[in-house]
Amino acid sequence: MGRVTSSYKTGRSATDQWNMFCREPPVNLLDSFVDHWKGITNYYIETTGQTRPVKQTDIPWRLKQMLDILVYEEAQQGQEEMGPCMEYLLQHKLLETLCTLGKAQYPPGMNQQVLVFFSKILVQIQKPMLHILNVYRPVQKLVRLCGLPGSQTEKEEAQFMFVVCSRVKQDPYVLNYILEDNHSKRSISTSEDTEKGRSGETVSSNYPTASDPASTSSPQQHSPTDSPSTIFPANAGLIHVLVHLSRSQKSRVALKAFESLLLLVSIPKEDTAVCLAESTPLCQLLAERLCELFSQLPATLEPADIHSFPQTHWNVPFSQSGMQESQSFPGSEHMENFFAWLDFLDHLMREAPKSLAVKLAKEIHHCWLVGVLQHELLQMSEMGVLVNTALLCCSVRHIQSPAMVEELVSFLLGRQTQSEQRLDTESHVLRYQLIEHCDHISDEISITTLLLFEALLQKPHREILFNLVLRNLENRCYLTRTLGGGDDCRHFTDTDPVEENEELEEDPFFTDMYGEDEFNSSEQLLHRPQLIREHLFKLYTVVLFCSFLCLVPQEAKTSQHVQGARYETYVHDAHEQFKECTAFLLDWDWPESLKPTELSVSSSDFFEGHFLKVLFDRIGRILEQPYELNLQVTSVLSRLAVFPHPHLHEYLLDPYIILAPGARSLFSVLIRVIGELMQRIEVIPNFTEKLVHVRRQLMGLDGESGVDHMPLLKGVIILEEFCKELAAIAFVKLPQHEQQCNQI
Repeated sequence: MGRVTSSYKTGRSATDQWNMFCREPPVNLLDSFVDHWKGITNYYIETTGQTRPVKQTDIPWRLKQMLDILVYEEAQQGQEEMGPCMEYLLQHKLLETLCTLGKAQYPPGMNQQVLVFFSKILVQIQKPMLHILNVYRPVQKLVRLCGLPGSQTEKEEAQFMFVVCSRVKQDPYVLNYILEDNHSKRSISTSEDTEKGRSGETVSSNYPTASDPASTSSPQQHSPTDSPSTIFPANAGLIHVLVHLSRSQKSRVALKAFESLLLLVSIPKEDTAVCLAESTPLCQLLAERLCELFSQLPATLEPADIHSFPQTHWNVPFSQSGMQESQSFPGSEHMENFFAWLDFLDHLMREAPKSLAVKLAKEIHHCWLVGVLQHELLQMSEMGVLVNTALLCCSVRHIQSPAMVEELVSFLLGRQTQSEQRLDTESHVLRYQLIEHCDHISDEISITTLLLFEALLQKPHREILFNLVLRNLENRCYLTRTLGGGDDCRHFTDTDPVEENEELEEDPFFTDMYGEDEFNSSEQLLHRPQLIREHLFKLYTVVLFCSFLCLVPQEAKTSQHVQGARYETYVHDAHEQFKECTAFLLDWDWPESLKPTELSVSSSDFFEGHFLKVLFDRIGRILEQPYELNLQVTSVLSRLAVFPHPHLHEYLLDPYIILAPGARSLFSVLIRVIGELMQRIEVIPNFTEKLVHVRRQLMGLDGESGVDHMPLLKGVIILEEFCKELAAIAFVKLPQHEQQCNQI
């Protein structure tokens, strides 16, 4: 088989061969390259019917030598010239032949060697190659050989696809030459390619062949706007193969496929994004895979297991995701697969250009949210509603991308902007049903749906709060239309009259703040209206605190009996929530002050909206409901109260607004609950002692014991804690509220 073959048989190493190439004159480099290729082709001529694996032949070694020669040649020739070995590989269509040999799988394992060779040549050759006909055609054919059922070369296939996608990421215009889908006839503009350091040269100028006497027969090269001459079946394209490999049971293979897809979608070029979105089945395949994984989730999942399922990341194996083996449950593996894929899609939409992210989000909306999930949420089976609501809640927590949050909000809440009407139950059926589920006869469904809305309120999307609450408070129709009807901040304006006989300096609160000498100075007298404003606001602050902290009667309070249960314990949490909500407001364009009330707007038909109605109804039954349900209702309401919208602050946290007839606020609902509580206390002996005992039980300080009136006692404890939480929220929001009042 010639000189090189005898070297192989005598055990000469690849390093010795490489050193030999380096010592030989350049003219012998081509001879050695051709000699290795002929050694490969002679194997097929001289051997027939053998079943030896390819690794037991000299083919892998020869392929490695050919690759080493090409790499060395490129280093010697420089970036602007094509060497004779590369010319030979392209002119004689060596890649095409290798692809055919790999497809034949002769000798056994040949496809694996071809995949490795293609991957290495695309990685180690620095010059652009995928625009050349005799490169991208065999690459296309090799792509079609990947992702076949029962493949034994998934690892090599995934690496090959990753390398191809990496090349596309470097030169996005070559995507035209790789995509093989029936729809992929849209070409990608290259008007921006000259900005990437090509100095105005076309692709063909990268390989000048003027010095080549056979330049007229050099490999065919195309301009970037040409499309491939052959359109292959859609089920054999790059996108299909990547999605297929992402299903692999081998985590490394699936991860490589994920990374390849991310390389494609993260190309910042808008034309590429449009091509992937409109001219390939990428979005459809990804959404269909999500639906497929969702359909595999068992209907017997326990809601508690769903809610406690750890946050799943697409690039972290299940064993490292935080779920211990002892915590696994029937269906946990299916949940891992589904949420890992959902997390991957969400990450993909965050990385992709906006046009592609929006297209994918809309496809998920159509295929999964509307096509699958909506029916499950509206079904009659309570267990089905419970499980699917829990899955949706967990999904909402995973979703972070703006495009997907937008579609999620549209799906769950609709896009209505007008104030709600009491009898309107059909403008958005799913929204209405989900809100009704917050007051479901099943406490589990109510808690799970409230968890869903709480998760939704944590998303940085302006329309969520507007749709659920603010559109009904926009005109402040909850106020009585009288002079000063609830506009508490107007009492602090500079134009408020001050009677001459008022002796504010004798007010202990006032004089403690400023001091008698300071107040009597002429400078302070000139600014007396401002001092009065500040004094009244501080006084209002104290009254506001007392309104919530003193709302619960003394005999129903237990905080003083347990260490570390004072109101201050809520301030830190309220401060963190307030910072989070304030960060959302940068692009929300919320008003900084209260909107003036309009006498022309009627207050007689004020309706707080279905969402607040259900929450207020639930709070009104706090003394009767299960402890866990009360916790969730108060959690959602406190989340609403933290948002620094002036109307929301006034409606939820101002105890002294004058409500319109028939209207109610959070404080007025709490007042009625306290009235009911006072009546019940009178008929329960040793009420305070029992209450303290139940509180200590809840804190794990006392053991279980048979105490009667348990729902009532737990409800009182929740009520006390909720009032302290509202006081802490009001305290944290005071600087901003003071600023709003000063602007009126």
